[in-house]
Parts: sequence; structure tokens; C-alpha cells
Amino acid sequence: MRSVPRQQELPEDFYIPIPLDTNNITALSPFLVPQDHLGSTGLFMSMAAFMFFLFAVGTAINILTIVCTSQYRKLRSHLNYILVNLAVANLLVSSVGSSTAFYSFANRYFVLGPIGCKIEGFTATLGGTVSLWSLAVIAFERYLVICKPIGNFAFKGPHALAGCAVTWVIALSAACPPLFGWSRYIPEGLQCSCGPDWYTIGNKYNNESYVIFLFCFCFALPFSIIVFCYSQLLFTLKSAAKAQEQSASTQKAEREVTKMVVVMVLGFLVCWLPYASFAMWVVLNRGEAFDLRLATVPSCLSKASTVYNPVIYVFMNKQFRSCMMKLIFCGRNPFGEEEETSSQVTQVSSVSTSQVSPS
Repeated sequence: MRSVPRQQELPEDFYIPIPLDTNNITALSPFLVPQDHLGSTGLFMSMAAFMFFLFAVGTAINILTIVCTSQYRKLRSHLNYILVNLAVANLLVSSVGSSTAFYSFANRYFVLGPIGCKIEGFTATLGGTVSLWSLAVIAFERYLVICKPIGNFAFKGPHALAGCAVTWVIALSAACPPLFGWSRYIPEGLQCSCGPDWYTIGNKYNNESYVIFLFCFCFALPFSIIVFCYSQLLFTLKSAAKAQEQSASTQKAEREVTKMVVVMVLGFLVCWLPYASFAMWVVLNRGEAFDLRLATVPSCLSKASTVYNPVIYVFMNKQFRSCMMKLIFCGRNPFGEEEETSSQVTQVSSVSTSQVSPS
């Protein structure tokens, strides 16, 4: 279904681009009636199934990450503080955002009403922003430890805790404005999940400036930090591998880290680039028609980060994975993996500074 934006005064709590010959917009309220005019029942049920998967798997895997870290003292390193912070943010999105979206898609409209919409939109924005900036903090920590841009600076627990606090301060500064009049939280896409108002133009909410703020401060900036830090990390690792061409362990570490970096950056882009790009496209192309079914896809992909984040940052760490298997299987690892004292990235950091030139 093609949607055509309308230039008229619309209800405070939602905005639906509808055909110009439709006058009774309240009859299509996403808080009152199923949105069957936007898609088939099968489409809504498919989205409900996907949201349930994200809710179940995302909630379980992030709770497991938090519990595992609390149970095993050897996992309480400064880097893992940030991983736990990431897990808390993911848990917030999966337990509130994905569960709410599942329930709404199953009913084919946002059954929790305007207040529930604001809560879900705020929670998803808060958790998503903490998640994005946690990834940037992890990248910056690896850059400091491996590349040593400021000498032998020791990144310790207090620094990690400060980094975690910064992610929440930034996230609150991004998630709170729509609650106080700078933009607003409304149903988006198929009207079964909520987010900032990308659609309305020229109204009292100043949506355009808020969308640009989010794009620059909550996507472009953390992404730039991630790309810069990991590119410097790869350069340093390649230098170390070249200096130790006869060292099989260094060569293996360089390959493993390269693979992890590629997966992390691609995962980031898959989950967040469509959402950020769609928002900016809507803002910069007012009046252009778009399919509301396609507008749902970016929101769903962003919620999928609650699953891919722990898979990449936790399960690809052999020590963390081994501890998780022991926790699940009552003290034994059925896969027989040997624990490592650190991740592959940390292995390379043991290369002496005389062999690795800081970038």
C-alpha cells in the first residue's frame, strides 16, 4: 500500500499518512482498531513471530550474560563491565520493546494506548542508544589497550565504569526530548511499535531537527569512533604479525581479530544503518510516497541487535563462552573447549611495544 503524507492538523498521539479522500482519520487510530488497511493478517502474524523470537532469545541470552559475569569472578574484567552494560541495554530493549511489539503485532494494532507507546518508544530509544555507545566504548577501549596511542595508559575498572555512565547520560539526553516536546513518540511502520516521529513536517514538534540530532549524535558519531578505532587496531595487528612472521599464535590472533572486526562492523551496519537512513530519507524527501510495510523493516532490524550483540561480543570470546556452558550444564562444558585467559584481541596486546608501533 502506498502512503501519501497529508498536510493537515492531525491527532497529538499518532500520525498516519493516508489517502487524501479519507476524512475520518480517528477511525484508523492505531490505538483503537486493527490496522488491516496496512497489511494482511499473515504479515502481522509473521512480524509477531519475529518479535517473539527476538524477545525470547534476546532476553534469555542477555540475562545469561549478566548472571554468568556475576557468578564467575574471572569474568569481572574492565572490558566485561562494558559487555554487561551492553547486555543491560539489550535486555531493556528485548524485554520491553520486543515484547510490546510482539503483543501489538499479534493484535494488529498498538493495544497499550498512547501512554504505552511513549513508554515503549522511550525504552527502545534509551536502550538502543546505550547499546550503540557501548559498542563505541568497547572499540575505544581496545584502541587504547592495543594501539597505545598515549603510551602505557592502563584502562582499569574505574575507567570502564565511567564509560558505562557516559553511555547512559548520552542515551537519556537522546531519549528524553520527545517526552518534553522536541519531537514525540508515535506508532511507526505498521503501527505496532513506537519510535520518534519521522513523518510530520512543519509542526510544533520540530521533528526535522530532532531526527538530524539523532542521526549525527547517536549513529554517525559512534559509528565513526568504531570505524576509526578498529581500523587502527587492524593496522597495529598487521604490523605485529609482519614483525613476527614466524609466530603462528600471532598470525592466528591477527586472523581471528580481523574476522571479528569485520563481523562487528557489518552487524552494526545491518541493524542500524537502515533505521538511520530511513529516518533521514523521510526528513529530506518530504512529500515522497513510501510503503509503510517497508518502514517497519528498519525498526525490526534495530531490535535484532539485542541478539547479535551478545553473540558477537560474548559468544566469540572463548573464556566467556566456556563459563556460559558451565553455567548452563551445571559446571561442565559439553563441548570440551579449553578456557583462555583472555580473548584473541588481548593475546595480541601482549606483543611488546618495541614490535608494535602505535598508530
